[in-house]
Amino acid sequence: MADVNVVVLIGRLTRDAELKYTNGGFPVANFAIAINRRRKNGDQWVEEVNYFDVSLFGRSAETLKQYLVKGKQVGIEGELRQDRWEQPDGQMRNKVFIVANSLQLLGGTQNGNGGMSGGGYSANQNFRSGYHNQNRGSYENAAQQHTDYAQEPYVQNEYDASDPGFPSDIPF
Repeated sequence: MADVNVVVLIGRLTRDAELKYTNGGFPVANFAIAINRRRKNGDQWVEEVNYFDVSLFGRSAETLKQYLVKGKQVGIEGELRQDRWEQPDGQMRNKVFIVANSLQLLGGTQNGNGGMSGGGYSANQNFRSGYHNQNRGSYENAAQQHTDYAQEPYVQNEYDASDPGFPSDIPF
């Protein structure tokens, strides 16, 4: 069985997105989101907040940067990645973050009047985003693989029930 690495989150940006470019000129937007979770602690419900760093690559990063502002609610589908590096003192460090494959702007931002403002926009990146990054802050390898995959045609597999190779005992 194949391994699965899929993350789906809805949360609010904790800071404005920062747009950077790799040495090869490939755009990368970095931001963080907060996810609120309610859980019961004894007889009381308490709010628990988790924070996640997110990277968005390519044209979507450039296009959406202006909308990715603190307080904006977004829906993200992506993958977990882990950066590993060695500090100058020899200590090994690592950081887990999310590479967004699909991002949708939801609701709006919270304005000073306690209301919401803004609209919705969706950006999908129809390519696989597999890479292993050895150097913290270096997205060159990831950007190159994103570029390579973006040039491949997107193929959706469909099953034909009349195909003799298709199992007939599936109950749908």
